[in-house]
Amino acid sequence: MTDLIVCNTGPIIALTIVDQLRLLNSLFSQVVVPDQVHQEILCGGSSGVGVSMYVQADWIARARVSQPIDELLTSLLDAGEASVIQLARELPASRVLLDERKARKIARTVYGLAVIGTAGILVLAKRKGLLSNVRSTLLDMREKGYWLHEDIMASAAKAAGEV
Repeated sequence: MTDLIVCNTGPIIALTIVDQLRLLNSLFSQVVVPDQVHQEILCGGSSGVGVSMYVQADWIARARVSQPIDELLTSLLDAGEASVIQLARELPASRVLLDERKARKIARTVYGLAVIGTAGILVLAKRKGLLSNVRSTLLDMREKGYWLHEDIMASAAKAAGEV
């Protein structure tokens, strides 16, 4: 089990729509969302996707960013992504869970954070015997409205040994 992961809104929603949010609890000793992400999930947009499963996941901790968010983050990213990166800098986070390309690049190259995406979580889960098929889970996510580029799906399937 890996240590702590700080999560963004999109991946949590993606995992809830395919009933796989529990994977985070199985893979990480601590799962944390910044207050900003918590509020984004609770708002749930017009569909409310993922709200009930998220609220029931009492193993997901909320944390407040204690330092002002770096201006670079607030100028380039949305509030949730910026708060995930800032909180990961403040906590001894082993990884950040982000799907948006620009946020991933900034987290990795500017702040030196270890980044994983939703597809990577599924691959990790399969390797640990917690998930039987990555590609079918990603297809299910896509069918339920979570956008995934075909290259990401192919790369994840290959990494999971499904090609």
